[in-house]
Amino acid sequence: MKKIALVFLITIVLFGITAVITIVDIRRYADQPAADDASPIVVNIRPGQSLKTTATTLHQAGIIESPFRFIVIARLKKYDTNLKAGEYPLSKAMSPIEILTTMVKGAVKLYKLTIPEGYNIYQIADLVADAGLGIQGDFIRAATDTKFVHKKGLNADTFEGYLFPDTYLFPKDVSIDGIVSTMISRFKSVFNPEWKARAAELGFSVHQVVTLASIIEKETGAAFERPIISSVFHNRLSKRMRLESDPTVIYGIKNFDGNLTRKHLVTSTPYNTYKIRGLPPGPIANPGRESLEAALFPEDTTFIFFVSKKDRTHHFSTNLQEHNRAVRRYQLGRK
Repeated sequence: MKKIALVFLITIVLFGITAVITIVDIRRYADQPAADDASPIVVNIRPGQSLKTTATTLHQAGIIESPFRFIVIARLKKYDTNLKAGEYPLSKAMSPIEILTTMVKGAVKLYKLTIPEGYNIYQIADLVADAGLGIQGDFIRAATDTKFVHKKGLNADTFEGYLFPDTYLFPKDVSIDGIVSTMISRFKSVFNPEWKARAAELGFSVHQVVTLASIIEKETGAAFERPIISSVFHNRLSKRMRLESDPTVIYGIKNFDGNLTRKHLVTSTPYNTYKIRGLPPGPIANPGRESLEAALFPEDTTFIFFVSKKDRTHHFSTNLQEHNRAVRRYQLGRK
C-alpha cells in the first residue's frame, strides 16, 4: 500500500514538473521570434481558414517554429476565434504573440491609391486597376450607377466630381463599392456646412459648385490663378455669356484623340460650352479642395476672358479687344 502511495506521489510530482516545464516553454515560445530577419513576408489568411491551416502556413513560410505551440498560445489567449482574414506583412523577427495580436487587430497590408486633382472617372478606374484593387470596368460601372449615387445622398447621375482627390490606403480585399464610398465620405467631410451655406448665398446648388470647380481645375495651370479663373466664369455666368471652356468640349467628345479642332467647337453636345449657356449638366473631372474653394470664393475682378501664355499662366482681359491682342501675342506669336 505504501509503495502504491509513493508511486502515486511521484507521478503527481512528475506531472507537476512537466506542467511547469510546458508552461515555461510555451511562455518562452510566445515571446521568442523564429529568427532575426525582419524582411517582410506577406501571408494571406483566407476567410474561414482554420487555426491549424494558419499555423501550418506560417510555419511553411518560416515565420514560426512550432505550429503546435502556436495553436496552444492562440487558444490560451482566446485568439483562436478572433483571427481576421486578409494579407498580413509579417516577418521572422516577430514573436508568435505579436503575430497573433496583429491578426486579431486585422492590421492587414494596405495598398496606396493616390488620386490626382482633375482626374475623371475613367482615369481613376485605371489607377484602381494599376493598384491591384479592382477591374476598370467594375469601377466605371459603380461610379456611373445612378441608384448608387442617389443612395449616397448626391443629387447627380454619376459620381463624377465627387471622387475626392487624395491618397487612400485600402486592404487587398476592399470592394469597389467600398473604394467609391470612402472617396465620397472624404468629399462630404471637405464640403462642410459653411461651404453649403456659401453655395446657397451665391444661388448655386452643391452640384453646380462641383461642376464649376471641375472646370476651374481643368483650366488651371498655376495654382494661384484658381480664384482669378473662377472670377472669369462667375462674371460670364452673371452676364449670361457662354463659358467657352475647351476642357468641357473635350469631356463631351467620345474617344477624344488629343487634337481639339474647330469642328469639335461647333458640334453640339451637352458639355460644349461654346454652344450652350450656363454650366454643363455635371462635373467634367474630380476637383480638389482648392478648386472647390475657388468656385465658392472667386477673386473680385471684372475679367471676362483669359488666354494661355504657354507657361502655365494666363493673360486676363476685361474686353474682347484686349483679349484678341493677347491671343495674337501669346497664341499666334504676333506683337
